[in-house]
Amino acid sequence: MLKKNKQTMTQNMTDAELVKMMHGAGVRPSVQRLAVLRYVANAHRHPSADEIYSALEGEFPTLSRTTVYNALHTLVGAGLVLELDLESGTMHYDLAPQPRHGHFMCLQCGRIYDTAMPADLMHAIAPDFEVTAVSVVFKGLCPDCRGAGRQPANELHAEETGTGTGR
Repeated sequence: MLKKNKQTMTQNMTDAELVKMMHGAGVRPSVQRLAVLRYVANAHRHPSADEIYSALEGEFPTLSRTTVYNALHTLVGAGLVLELDLESGTMHYDLAPQPRHGHFMCLQCGRIYDTAMPADLMHAIAPDFEVTAVSVVFKGLCPDCRGAGRQPANELHAEETGTGTGR
């Protein structure tokens, strides 16, 4: 079942809660790191680094993209933020301490939704394999884009170039 957004999984986190998480992970809570973590935790949209930078640059005029990338690198390394490789060339970010879940990415509008993950997913793996990470990503059209009669961007491109399946 799809979750409309992360608000159904988590409420907005306070700065005090985020600082406590950072201390617990051994991360010094600089103003910039806290702002990046706050945005990832409370934006409810699985942002890219560029989206985070654009959202925060008005609040922090001296903020640079490098600072955002460095903060994300530190937060990912500490296990506070997950990197999501959902599309080629663009990483998206999600708050790590959440119930296990997958993601659905709309190929038309680009929105990313949280999805439930089956509890028995690990039974699909032979016992002699050692699993170190699980990533479940569905791609297709979200309800809004389906309702608007839109096609996924890759199908539109295939039809325009004559490389489609001829459906």
